[in-house]
This record gives sequence, structure tokens and C-alpha cells, in this order.
Amino acid sequence: MDSLFRTPKISLKTLTDFSQIDKSTQAHLRKVYTCLGIAMMAAATGAYVHLFTGLWKGGLLTSIASIGILIWLAMTPKENEGKRIGQLSAFALCTGMSLGPLLNAVINIDPSIVVTALMGTVVIFVSLSLCALYTQQRYWLFIGGSLMSMLSMMLVLSILNLFLRSAIIFRFEMYFGLFVFCGFVLFDTQLIIEKKRNGDNDFVWHSVDLFLDFINIFRHLLVILADKNDKRKK
Repeated sequence: MDSLFRTPKISLKTLTDFSQIDKSTQAHLRKVYTCLGIAMMAAATGAYVHLFTGLWKGGLLTSIASIGILIWLAMTPKENEGKRIGQLSAFALCTGMSLGPLLNAVINIDPSIVVTALMGTVVIFVSLSLCALYTQQRYWLFIGGSLMSMLSMMLVLSILNLFLRSAIIFRFEMYFGLFVFCGFVLFDTQLIIEKKRNGDNDFVWHSVDLFLDFINIFRHLLVILADKNDKRKK
């Protein structure tokens, strides 16, 4: 009877126990998250270059460059791992620089928002990633279609709001977008596992999916927190 009310012990060992995932997939995931870490450092470097140096400012050109590098990465043979990791780093660097203007605007409102948004993004991303990894049944894969539909709806709202300039639509898009990209963390994490089980070993490209999820969550949190802070001041 007492066992019904016994609190399960949570330790570092239990948190890092992924025995439900086979060894080869675990090794693949380690490579994915290593590449993700490299991309994060490159993005942070890009943001630093924009904010604190006069070497190169992020904007339209860096956004176009990041798209071009991503296409180049997709066309590079998977066997050339070193080159593709370099391309991933260049893509992340340009992405970080492209975030520069937004970071500048947020810093002008309140510099602490950047730290809060970053910490919030890390907590959300890690929590959802662990949730996806611990779930043995891959039912998060079934939300992929719904997420793509919601992403399409967000695109339509963004285009529509270019003409309407509605603050209500803008705020809805920010909160809705945050929800959608949180869902993509769950979906993409389990999709990576399934792709590996089906023979797809492209860990560099898999890390791109997670990197974009992280950046989009961070971007939405930045805007939401800045908007809240601005309204509070008014």
C-alpha cells in the first residue's frame, strides 16, 4: 500500500537513462547535439559581431547569405562531414548576425530581457527535448501535419498584417508562433530518432532542424517579453 504513495527518486542517472533508445541511435543523437552546440556558439559569435564590433552588421544581406549557405549545405554530399560542419557554422554565424537588429531593439528597451529570453528558451528546449526522448511511443510524430498547417496559417497572418498593421494580430502571431515552435521541438526530436532507425545518418542536417527550433523560440520570446515590458512602462 505504501508503494502507491512513494515518490519516485529523481537523480542525474535517471535523467540520463535513455535505455529505451538503441545504442546506435544514442551515438547519432550525441553527434546531433554536438553539432547543435557548435551552431549555438557560432550564432552567439555572430550576434556578438553585430552588437559589439563594427566589422559586419546583420540585416538583409546576412539573411540572404544564411539561406544560400543552407542550400549549399543541402547540396553537399553527406560523406564530406568536415565541410558540412563548416557550412553549418557559417549558416549559424549569419543567423546570429541576422538577429542583431532585433537584439539591438530589445537592449534599448531593457538589456535583461535578452538574458531572460535566452534562459527561458534553454529551459523550454531542454524540457521538451527530454520529453520527446523519454517517450517510447512516437506519437509526437502525428502532430507534424497539424504543425505545418499552423505554420502556413502564421505565414498568411504575417502577410495579412503587413497591410492591416494590427497589434492584436501581431501579438496573437507571437504567442501562437511560440506554441508552434515548441511543438516542433517535440516533433523534430522524435523524427530524428525515426530517421536514424530508417538508415538516415545525416546528423549535420538533423541538427539544423533543432537549431532553427531553438532560434525561433528565442526570437518569439524576445518579442513577447519586450512587448510586455514596453506596455508596462506605458
